[in-house]
Amino acid sequence: QVQLVESGGRMVQTGDSLKLSCAASVHTFSDYTLAWFRQAPGKEREFVAGIGWNGVAKDYAASVKGRFRISRDDAKTTVYLEMNSLIPEDTAVYYCAAYDGTPVLYRTRSLYKYWGPGTQVTVSS
Repeated sequence: QVQLVESGGRMVQTGDSLKLSCAASVHTFSDYTLAWFRQAPGKEREFVAGIGWNGVAKDYAASVKGRFRISRDDAKTTVYLEMNSLIPEDTAVYYCAAYDGTPVLYRTRSLYKYWGPGTQVTVSS
């Protein structure tokens, strides 16, 4: 069983930066594909960024590409999301998610077996 716990969410202003962390309780962390999703009030949960087994494969939603950066530290069993140039549209609950069994990096929400409880990010204008 994999447990994921996000941290780092808070209220910031437009243009600020913020770094989210997601700590995983799992023995074979390096075998998991990891991703960040977000869900704004009244909207569907959407893919934000993903990172593959070896940390080389990365994928970003068009809305955050160039502003957000995903990374992983397998020794610390933690995945990070660095968010820069934040805008009010980035306001959402941010979720960490993971799956194993394939090195292919997917955006499809239903493929992610494990989820954290989420952390709130609010960007004020």
